[in-house]
Amino acid sequence: MASTRILPLIVATALLMENIDSSVLSTSLPQIAKDLGSDPIHLKLVLTTYLLALAVFIPASGWMADRFGARKIFRAAIVVFAAGSIACALSTNLIELVAARALQGIGGSMMTPVGRLIVLRGTPRAGLVGALAWLTVPALLGPVLGPPLGGYITTYWDWRWIFWINIPIAVLGVILATLYIPDLREPEPRSFDTAGFLLLGPGLAGFLTGATLMGLNLASPLLVFTLTAGGAALIALYVRHALRVNNPMVDLRLLALPTFRISVTAGTLFRVGVGALPFLLPLMLQLGFGLNPLQSGLITFASGIGALVLKFAAQPILRRFGFRRVLLVNALISAVFILAPAGFTPQTPWLLMLAVLFVGGLSRSLQFTSVNAIAYAEVPSERLSSATSFTAVLQQLSGSIGITLAAMTLEGAGYLRGTAATDLGNFPIVFGVIAMLALSSALLFARLSPQAGAQLVRAEAD
Repeated sequence: MASTRILPLIVATALLMENIDSSVLSTSLPQIAKDLGSDPIHLKLVLTTYLLALAVFIPASGWMADRFGARKIFRAAIVVFAAGSIACALSTNLIELVAARALQGIGGSMMTPVGRLIVLRGTPRAGLVGALAWLTVPALLGPVLGPPLGGYITTYWDWRWIFWINIPIAVLGVILATLYIPDLREPEPRSFDTAGFLLLGPGLAGFLTGATLMGLNLASPLLVFTLTAGGAALIALYVRHALRVNNPMVDLRLLALPTFRISVTAGTLFRVGVGALPFLLPLMLQLGFGLNPLQSGLITFASGIGALVLKFAAQPILRRFGFRRVLLVNALISAVFILAPAGFTPQTPWLLMLAVLFVGGLSRSLQFTSVNAIAYAEVPSERLSSATSFTAVLQQLSGSIGITLAAMTLEGAGYLRGTAATDLGNFPIVFGVIAMLALSSALLFARLSPQAGAQLVRAEAD
């Protein structure tokens, strides 16, 4: 069906903008830190603030799409993201840049989950695996184009152009959404969970802000503890609330579905490990190896190439081996290639680094495609908006936790070794930690039924 390609490709226009933005920015962080007079480790705030804003506002995205229409919310999200991009480009210090990234995050919080909801509702269940593959192919161009583009812009122009390039993509996304996306909405949307939003949003914000500030000496220990503990308490209260009301903001009862539960728990562990890589690799290559941003980007983009190539093979692989076997074995393979950069040195040939990152990109792409598809295998259509909000929150949380964990481990290793956090000798320790996290996801994937998701691949084969 044409809709299995048209809708995913239009939604992917927005995902392309997001992915280019994040991958370009990761490559440029060391230079941005230098221009703004900030510690490179402090620049993790630029990444985690965006992910934090996503996690806080994503829970409301499903309800807003049901209430006001997915097309309207999707277009508005693109506009807000573009406005945040302009604010980032005009920033003159770290505080302004972090605030502008928060505005971008508010737009992104609606753009990604609502876009995925459009695809899920506009695609027959039989075409779900294929539609999700088409959805991610253009979006994966971001990690391919982002690192070399960010390196080139930062080396030869000005890093602020990173954000200006989002504007024409945003204009294209709004036009295509207006012309082709149907006005999908629920005829009888569920009531808005105000109490849940007031518990979960501030809870996530407090906990992640406190965790992010740990070790940065940007706030007093008392404030950091208060934010972290207070946020955790609000999240606990939300869990109690969500199990007592009929239509919670994020429906924890979806965890009763075996494939959904294993997908989100194991997928979160895996994403925490993988989420640290875009932060770690540019720091190691630029501050540890002495490469410039363009050279760094020309190496790290190999992961994006691998991810893009694998998308075309994901469906036959899943059809041949099944979701359980693929997720279990590939978690082990991915962990090996997450650890592999620990062996890189300034003398490592570029071709070898490119090959390792390329194969790692292949493996991680297969894992993400499989996790994203199996999550919705048992979810009924009327609960899709809740399910997309749930999975999107955890995806953004895992990315933020991964970056924070990597930064804290770098600082801890530096303290124990008596060196600066970004000393080259600290990076192997961090790669080991995040690889173990990714590896641990295999223990949960092993609990999937051998027939899990079989109806998806059977339908694709028919």
